[in-house]
Amino acid sequence: MRCLCIAFFLFALPLSAQTLPHTVRIGVLGIFHSRQLTLAVSANSPLLAIANGHRFFLQPRSACSSLSIRKETKLLISGCGKEIEADNLRATSRNQQATSFILTVPGKLSRRYEGILEIKTRNNELVPVITMDLELAVASTVQAETTSGTPLEALKAQAVVSRSYLFANLGRHKNFDFCDLTHCQVLREPPSSGSPAAQAAAATQGLILTFEGRPVATMFTRSCGGRTRTPQELGLPQAAYPYFSVACDACEKDPVRWTRALSEEDAALLPAMGENGRLAICRKLGWNSVPSNNFVARMENGKVVLEGTGQGDGIGLCQRGAAFLAAQSSDFHEILTHYFPKTKIEPLTPVTTAPSN
Repeated sequence: MRCLCIAFFLFALPLSAQTLPHTVRIGVLGIFHSRQLTLAVSANSPLLAIANGHRFFLQPRSACSSLSIRKETKLLISGCGKEIEADNLRATSRNQQATSFILTVPGKLSRRYEGILEIKTRNNELVPVITMDLELAVASTVQAETTSGTPLEALKAQAVVSRSYLFANLGRHKNFDFCDLTHCQVLREPPSSGSPAAQAAAATQGLILTFEGRPVATMFTRSCGGRTRTPQELGLPQAAYPYFSVACDACEKDPVRWTRALSEEDAALLPAMGENGRLAICRKLGWNSVPSNNFVARMENGKVVLEGTGQGDGIGLCQRGAAFLAAQSSDFHEILTHYFPKTKIEPLTPVTTAPSN
C-alpha cells in the first residue's frame, strides 16, 4: 500500500515540473591573483571544456587530460594538441552538468572541486568561479571551518549556520556570490561522503535559521571569550537579525587566553574602529595579530600589550561553546536556540521549474 501511494503521488505531479537544487557561485583561488591555471580531470570524471565554440574533451589517463589557461590579451588555452584564444572557458561533465575536476595554481596549490567551472579575466588576472550545489558548499565549509573531533551535533549546528549564511547572502560579491576566504566562509575541497562534515550537512539538509519569516545571514566565531557580542558593540552596522549577547559556559569557565604587543599607531585603530580596526591590523600584520575584541591594554616598553580571551569577532554561534553543549548531550536545535534566540529552524523553499502548457 505504501508503494502504491507513493507511485500515485509521483504520477499526480505535473510531468513538466522539476525540483532543482539551490546553487551558489563561488570565486576560488582569488588570493593568488593568478595569471595561469591548470585544469585537469579528477579520478574517473571526464571533462568537457568549451571556449568560444571550441570543445576540449578531457579524459583520465590519456594524452588529453589537462589544459593550461594563461592570461594574455584574452585567455590563452593550450592542450590536447591545440592552442586557442578565448574570452572565457566553461568546464562541465560530458552532459554539461556539474562534475569533479582539479584546478591548479602552478607552483603553489592544487585543489579538487565539484561543480560547473567558468574562467574569465578581470583586472589582469584569471577569475575562476564554480557554480556548485548549495548542500555541497555547506559540507565543504563545515569541513573547512571546524576542527577534527568536533561532536556531530555541533557540526549539524554549524551546517545550519553555514547554509543560512550562504542562502541569505547571495550576491555578496560583484561577479559571484561568495569568495572562498574568511571574508565569506572558508571553502576547500569537498569532504568524502562518509565524513562527519558530509553527515552533518545531510542530516540538516535544507534547514536554515529564520527571524520574523526571513532568512538570517548567520555569523559564527571560533571562541567567544565567555559571552557572545552584538554587531553594535563592535562598531558594525545593525543586522536585520538583532544578535543577542548570550552567556557561553565553556568559554567563561575555561577561556582561550592570548597576549599580543602592538605599536601605538596600530593599537589606536582598535578603540577608533572596533572590529574593522582589528581586521585592518590583521590584514597588515597577519590574521592572528589580534585574535578577538575581548582584551585589556597596557603600555610596556613603548608597546601596547593586549591581554585577551576568545578567537574571532564573538558574534553568533560560538564553535567552542557549541562543541561543549554537544558533549553535554544538547542536540543542534538546542545549540542554535541558545546562540540565536527568537529564531526558527525552517526548511528552504524548493526551487521548481515552471510547468509547461
